[in-house]
Amino acid sequence: MSVVLAGGLTEAVAQQTGARPGYQMVFRDEFTGKNGSQPDTAIWTRLRKGPSTWDRHFSPLSRLGELRGGKLVLRGLPNRYVADDKRELLTGGFKTQGKFAFQYGLLEVRLKTRNRDGNFPAVWLLPQLPNDDKLYGGEIDVFETVDRRSLSYHTVHTANYADTDATDKKHIQKVFTKELKTDRWHVYGMEWTPTDITFYVDGDPVGTYRKSADSGELAKGQWPFDHPFYIIVNQAVGDGSWAKSADVTQKYETQIDWIRVYQK
Repeated sequence: MSVVLAGGLTEAVAQQTGARPGYQMVFRDEFTGKNGSQPDTAIWTRLRKGPSTWDRHFSPLSRLGELRGGKLVLRGLPNRYVADDKRELLTGGFKTQGKFAFQYGLLEVRLKTRNRDGNFPAVWLLPQLPNDDKLYGGEIDVFETVDRRSLSYHTVHTANYADTDATDKKHIQKVFTKELKTDRWHVYGMEWTPTDITFYVDGDPVGTYRKSADSGELAKGQWPFDHPFYIIVNQAVGDGSWAKSADVTQKYETQIDWIRVYQK
C-alpha cells in the first residue's frame, strides 16, 4: 500500500516508525495547522447533512470543525450563524472516503470529549465499496460514547444474526465497553487482521471479534471485513433513541490530538 504523506510525514519516517514490531506507519495526521484553519483537504472531506441520527445536523460551517492548538476540534453549536438553515443545532465531521482507505492494520487516535446529555461523538470506519445496495460491507466503531456516561464503546457491525449483542432489521452489532473518563485524554485503538478485530484503550485490550470458522456463518455475513475501509471522525448528537436528545442551547465539543494508521 502506498504511504499517505499526511501532517508532514515523509516516506522515510513511515518506514522507520511503527506502533509495535512488524508494523510501519502508512498514515498520520497530527493536526498541526494554523489556528482556525481546516484539516488537509488532500485527506479529509467535510461530512454533509443526511437522514440518519448521526448525520442529520452536519453543516459546512467552518467553526464546526477546525484546527486549534494542534488539535482537530469538532463541535456542535446552537445555530446562530446560518440564517437560512432552520435547524437549531449544527455539527461537524470529516471523512477520508476516496482519499485514504486501508485493509488490515492498526489504527490509533488520541482524543477527549465534553460530556453532557445528548453527546454522541465517534471515530469509525466504513467500507470503500462501489455503490451496491445489495452488499453490506460492515462497520467498525473504534470509539463512541454517549451523554455523560463514563464508558467508551467499541463495536463491529455485521449482517450475521448468529453472533450478536443486539439485533435490528438492518445489521448486527458486537459491542465492547470500557469504564473511563471520556472527558480526559485517552488513546483508542483497533487492530484488524484477516481473522480478528481487537479494540484497545491506552494500549490495553478491551475485546476481540473473530472471524468464524463456520462456512454457513460466513455465508450469512459474519465477517464483512476483507476490503478497504475509510475513516470518519464526527461530533454528532442524540435524538433520544440511544444518546439523549440534544440540548440545542448547549455547545458540544470533541478534540482529536492525532490519528495514526500502521500496517505490517
